[in-house]
Amino acid sequence: MSPVLSFFRPPVVLPSMPEVARRLLNTFGRDNVSIDELATVIGTDGALSARLLRLANSPRYAPSRPIMRLNDAAQIIGLGALRGLALGASLADCFPHPPGFDRLRFWRQNLATAGHARWLAQAAHVDADTAETAGLMLRSGQLLMLMHEPGLLSLVEALTGPPDSVFELERLHFGCTHAEVSAELAVRWRFPSALVDALHSAGDPLAVRPFQRMGAVLRLASVLADAGDSGLDPVASVDLAQPELSLALGLDLANMPDLCPHHARLTLAVDAFVS
Repeated sequence: MSPVLSFFRPPVVLPSMPEVARRLLNTFGRDNVSIDELATVIGTDGALSARLLRLANSPRYAPSRPIMRLNDAAQIIGLGALRGLALGASLADCFPHPPGFDRLRFWRQNLATAGHARWLAQAAHVDADTAETAGLMLRSGQLLMLMHEPGLLSLVEALTGPPDSVFELERLHFGCTHAEVSAELAVRWRFPSALVDALHSAGDPLAVRPFQRMGAVLRLASVLADAGDSGLDPVASVDLAQPELSLALGLDLANMPDLCPHHARLTLAVDAFVS
């Protein structure tokens, strides 16, 4: 059995996909998705709707007036971003959160990765909505790893040092990375192939043939999120961890430091979103 598939064997039972998440997934790949349709789907889950409205009213977006409707939230956050946030929150919440699980840090990393993924995708000329959604889902595999091997995952987290080092530590101790587990989870939940491919290739983008630009964007976004979480210079962290990946995407991050989204701004609303 492959290391990835070992996380899907008993006694772990894969949570059932919430209905709102299933309906959101069905909107991917469609060009005619409207704000009204999205608001109607999300509106079937009152708790999720409240979280997204808190996010839209948070200092991260600083609206000029109170946002009371999901339709207005979509205007503030962006339709694609709102859909990705709703999907990610709905799926993450169906996993159990054992004692010691740092839910705030988990979502800080998710929001930062998603924000960096959108920025990098625009610079690398790949679909920004897909990149942002994939960024929100990249660490979902860690929830399954936590269910299956909580002690070993805690050890990996304790050993994690510089940005991006978690991937090699996971491969050493688990035989695979959280990106690959996230990809298998996406397969079983019937995600669009573009999202599955992006998640899988993020585990080792330079080894994938043909080169998968979306996976490379995700990996770099993860490095930037790690750097921000540790208070490190993001561009220097990429230069140390994944210099070849920037070149493969044709990005000169050294000349783009002022354009890189600030970690504090990307994670500003995490309290409002998680509470």
